[in-house]
Amino acid sequence: MEPGRTFVKVPRVPSSESPLPMTTFQALVLAVLQGVTELFPVSSLGHAVLLPPLFGWTIDQHSPQFLPFLVVLHLGTALALIVYFWRDWLDLLLAVLGRGDPERRAANLRLVLMLVVATVPAVILGYLANKPLRALFAEPLFAGMFLAINGVLLLAGERLRRSAGELAIADLGVIDALLIGGWQCAALFPGISRTGATIVGGLLCGLRHDEAARFSFLMATPIIIGASALEIPKMFHHTDGAASGGFTTLALIAGVVAGLAAYASVAFLMRYFRTHEIKALNPFGYYCLAAGLGSVIWFGMT
Repeated sequence: MEPGRTFVKVPRVPSSESPLPMTTFQALVLAVLQGVTELFPVSSLGHAVLLPPLFGWTIDQHSPQFLPFLVVLHLGTALALIVYFWRDWLDLLLAVLGRGDPERRAANLRLVLMLVVATVPAVILGYLANKPLRALFAEPLFAGMFLAINGVLLLAGERLRRSAGELAIADLGVIDALLIGGWQCAALFPGISRTGATIVGGLLCGLRHDEAARFSFLMATPIIIGASALEIPKMFHHTDGAASGGFTTLALIAGVVAGLAAYASVAFLMRYFRTHEIKALNPFGYYCLAAGLGSVIWFGMT
């Protein structure tokens, strides 16, 4: 210190902006992860719980900016599904409005009914079991266990299904739709894939792989939008302006990335299931089994 010079400690003024809950790189990785694993039968929630601690990331999930970020990612995924299946959704909308060919309109109205019926079990059970299951969401060990169970589910679904799927979505009955909706409830556990569970349910009802996947993705769209809509009021309540500025731009970019990843994923999967009718879920099942057991061993030892 120079003679006669005094150093004064200036108090730090608190910033009105909360610290970012993640880096730009982490945000983009999570966006791709969401877009891919939300639609692949490998559980987006399970991967979201497992990968950050495996990479050594410290993501602040309690940040007021984290919830808006997740909402934007899910909306990006839902938009990708709407874009890919736009003809289906246009036909369903016209049927509801009473437009179009009567025979085709009747078939589309029946599909609307099946989608509504299939959604009911998850809505009811999700509302009742949301809080009890929420404690498992941040536990990597449990997520690894359920990811391994998801692998067993996919492999068992291929073995237990009828010898060859011959039915199309138009052949589904109300009981079939309820059964598929019941299978969807398994995805309330982190590590169980919603896509995987509903495709297995469709296979057990006699659907072909591509038809089971199409029904699963059509079911997913309103569910993702509905879940996001429920979080939007909470988002505005908790942000208090914290999600403004640079992080809002980052979240929007991440949402676009998630949407592009989701579109590429659904395009690949629909092509894959059309050309692989025998044991199509097996590769995903083996992956989930290996990744889940590996995660259990890793987190069990640390």
